[in-house]
Amino acid sequence: MSLFGANHALIIVDVQNDFLPGGALGVAGGSAVIAPINRLAAQPFGVVVASQDWHPADHYSFDAQGGPWPSHCVAGSQGAALASSLDQRSIGHILRKGMHQKCDSYSAFFDNDHIHSTGLDGLLRGLKIDHLVITGLALDYCVAHTARDARKLDFDVSIVMDATRAIAQDITKVCTELSNLGVHLLQEKVVISSEDS
Repeated sequence: MSLFGANHALIIVDVQNDFLPGGALGVAGGSAVIAPINRLAAQPFGVVVASQDWHPADHYSFDAQGGPWPSHCVAGSQGAALASSLDQRSIGHILRKGMHQKCDSYSAFFDNDHIHSTGLDGLLRGLKIDHLVITGLALDYCVAHTARDARKLDFDVSIVMDATRAIAQDITKVCTELSNLGVHLLQEKVVISSEDS
């Protein structure tokens, strides 16, 4: 089964400076996702979409507001920028999330209350996309939430495991849950070789 073609989309979740090692909320090994993502983005997808956390400076999730996270990905900041080593030439659309002060948005589709939409679903439907190949940061938060919402919206979903990293060291539970939802957990070499076979 090929994972490329006009009806397939590559989704690059939150590969931003603040989520890379040394950033405000750096994911261990996060920089390692960039090379496989760049190789995937060079493949013939129908569309490549990147998401960005894009928070107001007083976002409720920040520890200064009593939230669980350090201040990160503040709108317009260098920390919110996509990683400079991420090849953006193939990215057709960039969508921003987490812009509402009182609600976070892990998923690239909806905020956590499922009230506000990013518009990703409509974009993909308009392009007749039915399979998503998801990559980025972090597996156990924004990548997993994006995959869950994609399955609820009836997309076929694959996550490229060597093009994502998690905050937690043990990802067994989240991987089992995603597999049970019908998400395919693949390695980059399997995805690439599927085009050659």
